[in-house]
Amino acid sequence: MDSDALRVFQNELICCICMNYFIDPVTIDCGHSFCRPCLCLCSEEGRAPMHCPMCRKISEKPNFNTNVALKKLASLARQTRPQNINNSDNICVLHEETKELFCEADKRLICGPCSESPEHAAHSHIPIGWAAEECREKLINEMDYLWKINQETRNNLNQETRTFHSLKDYVSLRKRIITIHYQKMHIFLHEEEQLHLQALEREAKELFQQLQDSQVRMTQHLEAMKDMYRELWEACHMPDVELLQDVRNVSARTDLAQMQKPQPVNPELTSWRITGVLDMLNNFRVDNALSTEMIPCYISLSEDVRYVTFGDDHLSAPTGPQGIDSFAVWGEQAFTSHRHYWEVDVTLSSNWILGVCRDSRTADATIVIDSDERFFLISSKTSNHYSLSTNSPPLIQYVQRPLGRVGVFLDYDNGSVSFFDVSKGSLIYVFPPSSFSSPLRPFFCFGCT
Repeated sequence: MDSDALRVFQNELICCICMNYFIDPVTIDCGHSFCRPCLCLCSEEGRAPMHCPMCRKISEKPNFNTNVALKKLASLARQTRPQNINNSDNICVLHEETKELFCEADKRLICGPCSESPEHAAHSHIPIGWAAEECREKLINEMDYLWKINQETRNNLNQETRTFHSLKDYVSLRKRIITIHYQKMHIFLHEEEQLHLQALEREAKELFQQLQDSQVRMTQHLEAMKDMYRELWEACHMPDVELLQDVRNVSARTDLAQMQKPQPVNPELTSWRITGVLDMLNNFRVDNALSTEMIPCYISLSEDVRYVTFGDDHLSAPTGPQGIDSFAVWGEQAFTSHRHYWEVDVTLSSNWILGVCRDSRTADATIVIDSDERFFLISSKTSNHYSLSTNSPPLIQYVQRPLGRVGVFLDYDNGSVSFFDVSKGSLIYVFPPSSFSSPLRPFFCFGCT
């Protein structure tokens, strides 16, 4: 191949972004090829849709496979280029010959005669070009891992931001709930109400600060990951000798960056005791509100707890990771007026649904729950993480999960359903007032695990 043809061939192996031979090349939808690291760094943090840096066409595909043939050709081109090894540091002092080999055991450059000496004879030696390519491959793997951490941290940051706004709205809602509840009580509780709100304000402020600090840490971590990624990218383009001499320091800094990955905050507000609330509720206590008959069923919760599906056996039930073998217990009677209070022990189950719903069951005991009138408090456990939520509308409860008995207060005439943590004497949640049009029956469903 003449020199002009060789030059044209070599130019086809050069990335137009970094102007170096391809490092882990990928070919995108429009047919142009780039180094994967170059594409990641210039594509707005890897988020789709991505524009081709050359033709600006949109590529909807978020991930691309390595162009293996192009990668091999770029590797060969790098190995055939002139090496910067003719300086005094690369001349063997003992044999006065150029160090052209890399000792894999000692991780250093040696000359030909040194490789045959007793000190290195039993070791594996490879040409500098080969050793550098192997080192680049390791760095590419490190870069892939760093990029995955980067994306995971970005997702956590987005989730943290959503949680911040959700918590802010929830705190505002909770203030209104607490205010409404205290308005029903005697005037001497006014001071306790103010103290309660102030404590909630202070605690919410601390949680907001924790979330903001966590967002700052995640943002800083993202920048550090990006800097480390760029450093590894730049290391890939070092001359072979410098690359091999600096590889230990680069790997150590990468390991340190991986260990400093921040974790998301799990905000939780304290449930404060309300003086005399349980004494007041016990005036409306219903004994044996739930039947002793347990109906085996299968329950499936959607991730946003918007949908609750029941089946009377495993065949009729949907399958999925949220499926839970369960037992359902209905109330002995349905309520159509007045106020009623009862308590349920939830100690033995992490997954349960408690509340009231429209009284509707078929003759064969298949559970049918109407979506218009169901007021549930839902506890679920996923990967050792407990969550408390309500439905209609779906709302995460940023308060401590009750561990003992939960009280349910149905004020049918005023269209209100409330839940209380009995051991703490605190309010969990009050559904917004509505107008009940059907008999409501107590309901409790608990998982076997």
